[in-house]
Amino acid sequence: MILLGRDISRIGLERTGVRDLSVAHWNTSTKDLYDLAVARGEGRVTDSGALAVTTGQHTGRSARDKFVLRDGNTEDTVWWDNNAAISTEHFALFRSDFLEHANGREVFVQDLFGGADPEHRIAVRVVTEFAWHALFIRYLLRVPAADELESFEPELHIINQPSFKADAERHGVRSETAIACDFSNRQILIANTEYAGETKKSVFTTLNYLLPEKGVMPMHCSANVGADGSAAVFFGLSGTGKTTLSSDAARTLIGDDEHGWSENGIFNFEGGCYAKTIKLSAEAEPEIYATTQRWGAVLENVVVDGETGRPDFDDGSLTENGRVAYPMDYIPNASETGQAGHPKNIVMLTADAFGVLPPIARLSPSQAMYHFLSGYTAKVAGTEKGVAGTQATFSTCFGAPFMPRHPSVYGKLLRDLISRHGVACWLVNTGWSGGAYGVGERMPIKATRELLNAALDGSLASAEMRKDPYFGFEVPVAVNGIDPHILNPRETWSDGEAYDEQARALVQMFIDNFEKFESHVGADVKAAAPAIRAAAE
Repeated sequence: MILLGRDISRIGLERTGVRDLSVAHWNTSTKDLYDLAVARGEGRVTDSGALAVTTGQHTGRSARDKFVLRDGNTEDTVWWDNNAAISTEHFALFRSDFLEHANGREVFVQDLFGGADPEHRIAVRVVTEFAWHALFIRYLLRVPAADELESFEPELHIINQPSFKADAERHGVRSETAIACDFSNRQILIANTEYAGETKKSVFTTLNYLLPEKGVMPMHCSANVGADGSAAVFFGLSGTGKTTLSSDAARTLIGDDEHGWSENGIFNFEGGCYAKTIKLSAEAEPEIYATTQRWGAVLENVVVDGETGRPDFDDGSLTENGRVAYPMDYIPNASETGQAGHPKNIVMLTADAFGVLPPIARLSPSQAMYHFLSGYTAKVAGTEKGVAGTQATFSTCFGAPFMPRHPSVYGKLLRDLISRHGVACWLVNTGWSGGAYGVGERMPIKATRELLNAALDGSLASAEMRKDPYFGFEVPVAVNGIDPHILNPRETWSDGEAYDEQARALVQMFIDNFEKFESHVGADVKAAAPAIRAAAE
């Protein structure tokens, strides 16, 4: 619906402070948003009908430019060690200037839900400057039914204006880019970045703040469910295989990135997927690759041949963080409801570039909480700007940038849910074996899938296990179809003493990182920590 002048008041944006817009495209359809984006020159059409867009200087999230309004409601509830604060005075100035900038502009407004569970979803009104941003978020959130739109009352407003530049001194921020979050009035203002992921993650951040008060666990994870109804949750940071391993033709995909776990089971926050495309191929990831060949898929920062219109997923010259956004039904085995029962298995994914961790290990509930709070993976040179050599990364709860509350809040929620529902927990290493990055080999995806399948179908639970001397978790001794040597990482190294040295170094990284959590956990979780001493005993 296109609204002009005074008719725009029907949307009710005045309550947010937005006034005097020239044109508002309200709940425009997918096809019309696509056509508008093309007509306005916001992107180009690929040879298969996908829409290819670029986002300028920001090709990823601006984590250091996100600020939370520090007021009476958030003072004692937000984890300020992890979240930058903006004062009420600075936020008021920023908001006033930001909304004044919107006057006379053309915008695209979408009314959507964050969350598949009607009891715990949030109604979101998103206002954007670009038609393709509206198309993107229409894919990534959940589109209300016609009768739901008639009674739609927004509980969260997100206004995205890439054309507005913040004034760092006047607005109390770091640069011209800012994501300002007001949890009390449920309003998020995004300035000077075209990266579409900021809008989607703003919804996730808000749900991470609101849901724990209801006893609902928000999770940065993918999820799927087997034919027998047994659900599985996959935690993991970017590059660990969260999307790839949950996209299994033999299981129904619930979602690839954000979920909640309530008294009703697990539910997807989103209605679509936002998958990485670097090195994407039809052979390795057929389901995801196929979405890039569909009409209407949004290819963000993917190089496209100027003559043929074909995307080149091997070309990382724009960024290693190229993405494809698409609705859930572009995946053939995706869930229509976005919901499933309580999970039977939780999988924590890590890409250990030091070559120390086994391909799979079983975790006790206390070990699961320890590794969840640790959120370990490793990055290697070339995967991210500024990374040289091999670097350990600890992102608590496998999503620190999106966690407004202290990690212990999420950790305790998860521990209680695991205990209440008798969930089996696994640590899966999709990283390196036989040596660190540069010496060893990447863990074979075929072996990872076979081990994962054995965990999910329950057969791995009865396998003979050994106790890892460094980390204390249980590791299978033998699994049908798997080379037994790969199950014991020390045996894959040509120099066992070099492995021990690297293992001790990684254990110390875990210990150092966990110091900040020790006062927030019980003795059982402290006892679940890895130990350098144990290896020598």
